[in-house]
Amino acid sequence: MKKDSLKSSRDLKKLRTDIGSRNQLKGWLYLAPALLLLLIFSFYPLINTFKMAFQNGYNGLAIVGGESFTLGIENFKSVVNFVDFKLCLKNTILLCVITVPISTILALLIAVALNSIKPLQKIYQTVFFLPYVTNSIAIGMVFNAMFTRVGIGDLIETQGIINNILKIFNLGPYNFVNVGSSWGANMFVVCTYIVWNAIPFKILVLLGGLQNVNKQYYEAAKIDGTSKIRTFFRITVPLLSPMLAYVIITSFIGGFKEYSSVVGIFGEGMGPGDNGQMNTIVGYVYKMLPKSQLGNASAASLILFGIILIVTAINGYVSKKSVHY
Repeated sequence: MKKDSLKSSRDLKKLRTDIGSRNQLKGWLYLAPALLLLLIFSFYPLINTFKMAFQNGYNGLAIVGGESFTLGIENFKSVVNFVDFKLCLKNTILLCVITVPISTILALLIAVALNSIKPLQKIYQTVFFLPYVTNSIAIGMVFNAMFTRVGIGDLIETQGIINNILKIFNLGPYNFVNVGSSWGANMFVVCTYIVWNAIPFKILVLLGGLQNVNKQYYEAAKIDGTSKIRTFFRITVPLLSPMLAYVIITSFIGGFKEYSSVVGIFGEGMGPGDNGQMNTIVGYVYKMLPKSQLGNASAASLILFGIILIVTAINGYVSKKSVHY
């Protein structure tokens, strides 16, 4: 009986092992198409970017002719010594530093307001979410029309809706986006666009977090006579800290890759009159690609990757100390 019991136990263990192996095989088979696509379109380009970045003077046309390149960091030096690189870096950093805090704070306040109302809540959610599903280039063109000063040629002066509103208060008109406008005016328009375009997704995430908060916390605070402001900072914000950390990190990553907003407002020239004064690091990368300067483009991409990696690591470190799970 004992031998039969041991044999049955071994057979059962073997059967479980076989079933587990078959399930693992099925899992890998199901994952195979996605893994193949990731290898082709994500991992291989990433490895190739590193390879091109460290080949001095790498040129897409020259490589076809059989030319070889020495290893080094000349591409990085070329990018850093580019006459407008500091401007590209400054624009990229400022767009993040300005827009991420403003859009996050506004999204939090709107999410709290939406969560506190019941009538028409779904309609308001839909209205606030519309910018997120609208084409960014089309939105940029609308913003250009809103802030424009001269709309038709140089003889017929037209005012965008913003200057028309300012005229009511005896202000303006200001040149926000047309030829001759200042860098500060351009930065204001782009930041306004990014904030407006970034808010919907953040509202969605934060509102979802608010709706999952245990209502007992608020009931206890109400019984204790805690003010709404204190409740907001002592209960709402700490309980939403995981969602806040998520939207802040993703916002910084998206902000450092900003490009489409500038193109939508100013076109491929990345500034009024194609002067490039609103160019970003991603804009520099796209500028190098038609010139077949893939080495410089790859080096700029790795510089941007390094900046994003450092900022994400700092955010992760801060989140460990301030996020309450």
